[in-house]
Amino acid sequence: MESLTSRMQAVQTPIIPVVGELITNSPGTISLGQGVVSYNPPPQAQEFLAKFLAEPTNNLYKAVEGIPPLIAALAAKLQAFNGIEINQNNCIVVTAGSNMGFMNAILAITSPGDEIILNKPYYFNHEMAIAMAGCRPVLVDTDENYQLRPDAIAQAITPKTRAVVTISPNNPTGVVYSEAALRQVNQLCGDRGIYHISDEAYEYFTYNGVKHISPAAFANSSDYTISLYSLSKAYGFASWRIGYMVIPQHLLVPVKKVQDTILICAPVISQYAALGALQAKEEYLKENIGAISQVREVVIESLNHLQGLCTITPADGAFYFFLKVHTQMNAFELVKKLIQEHQVAVIPGTTFGMEDGCYLRVAYGALQQETVKTGMERLVQGLQTILGN
Repeated sequence: MESLTSRMQAVQTPIIPVVGELITNSPGTISLGQGVVSYNPPPQAQEFLAKFLAEPTNNLYKAVEGIPPLIAALAAKLQAFNGIEINQNNCIVVTAGSNMGFMNAILAITSPGDEIILNKPYYFNHEMAIAMAGCRPVLVDTDENYQLRPDAIAQAITPKTRAVVTISPNNPTGVVYSEAALRQVNQLCGDRGIYHISDEAYEYFTYNGVKHISPAAFANSSDYTISLYSLSKAYGFASWRIGYMVIPQHLLVPVKKVQDTILICAPVISQYAALGALQAKEEYLKENIGAISQVREVVIESLNHLQGLCTITPADGAFYFFLKVHTQMNAFELVKKLIQEHQVAVIPGTTFGMEDGCYLRVAYGALQQETVKTGMERLVQGLQTILGN
């Protein structure tokens, strides 16, 4: 069995558990690593669990695409917040997180050997899913501010291309793509007969008056736009595992084949909790994301002390900054030193496909102001010490 080989050998090892083990071995480490929020779901999520428990048939399998009340609530949210109308041309499928939505989409639209265009730096689970499906990720560089380059994306399209993936607000960079660029990419996909997969897990996390844009809201785009959403971030729902996808109607049968095989349906108890969470007033999101915005200001102030040691690209979304460190040191070795010698954890840029230098992702959504202040002080001092400044 030692010689056993499989497709999984070509798939990178997820970095979060690796960094997590390093943190465990260095007690007291402050993590600026994992992309989660510090707050809990709204109380309505827990209140709706009683509705689940009151109906004995809820212990049975439910519809693959999701329970009707949740589908209806999501349709209302999509219309109100995203400007997306659910009609005869598109539909909603509730998934066990948006990562599952991405896997569903890739398996539904590709055959082995097909190509999917990812913009660098990419989200590592996207690259992993493409590899698992026996497809090839085609990597396209973003510009110096990590913004899309539609002309470069156009040049990367081949007869084997099945989709272009965009993430806005972006993980790992925190940038928000411009409406003009998203329109260009979406139009390009329509003209070339390929799909536009739009990952919008961080849709509510925008700052400085920047507005979130959903490509599926563009006119005549519903036949080729696949949109991915998550309750994990905005509603503090990470372990409940509820996401959803908006897909062209013609993809419903293949997507249901994938989901029925892997999952059948998203956990029904979690779907009820999600239905409850969506009842929360706007103040819930406003207050919690407002608190993260204040944490973000602490991070920005600390990052200013790294001018000269790092290139820090402005970011108006999500809860990340992506640093280019001016060193020849391997990014993972730098991460290990920061954890073991300075008790602060970040994520190496290599896991996001950035091999041409030393990059670090700094995540701040999970921490309160005082903790993030201490964590950032350790990061600044650590980098100054390690890099000899």
